[in-house]
Amino acid sequence: MSIDKQQFAKACERVINVERERNGIGTLGEKTLHMVLKCYYEQDDSKHEVKIGRHVADICDGAQITEIQTRSFDKMRKKLDVFLDEYTVTIVYPVPATKWLVWIDEENGEVTQKRKSPKRGGIYEIFQELYRIKPFLTHPNLHLRITLLEVEEYRYLNGWSKDKKKGSSRCDRIPVDIVDEVDINSAADYIKFVPNVLTERFTSADYHKAAKINRGRAQTALNILTHMGVVARVGKKGNAYLYEKI
Repeated sequence: MSIDKQQFAKACERVINVERERNGIGTLGEKTLHMVLKCYYEQDDSKHEVKIGRHVADICDGAQITEIQTRSFDKMRKKLDVFLDEYTVTIVYPVPATKWLVWIDEENGEVTQKRKSPKRGGIYEIFQELYRIKPFLTHPNLHLRITLLEVEEYRYLNGWSKDKKKGSSRCDRIPVDIVDEVDINSAADYIKFVPNVLTERFTSADYHKAAKINRGRAQTALNILTHMGVVARVGKKGNAYLYEKI
């Protein structure tokens, strides 16, 4: 599936402009990103919030279900138990590839000019969540889509640091543009998570440097990649396990 920037802009217009003119900043909370993606991936409202047994699917067209999950994949376990037996299920996981920060002063309501965050998000962020549903990953009906976005993140100046930014709470994330999509439709597709520079045997330290992620996330990623049969442990180098592509 190729990205459709025009359709994405329409989804943003539909959700953000209309709802925010009606209710103001912060009234939708974390639902804004979810609602935009739901409207982007399915324009027909009748296919939104479809009840299936005791559960509700974000999108269902009769044969396929799309679930938009920004975090806490563990909350999906009961749904997946039911949905995967009868439907093809795609979990859409949005990642802010580019983020603009906007600060809100709760006392006077002032909103700062947006500033670009130096942090960039990537596809490897999904691994902490995948670990929560690890037993389901090999199911042939389960697919993943990592949607890379440009977002504006609104935060309240209510943190514990002197500038009130550290430890602050997030008000909302507003999508501005869609950058890319990465689809994982089979176990073989998990090779997309193995950097091309890793041509020989490698350790988790090599992996974290190549993928430019921290060691903890690298270890989680390799756990999942081993589970999916993309890499295998083939020995040790000192106290570190050695891996190679299968």
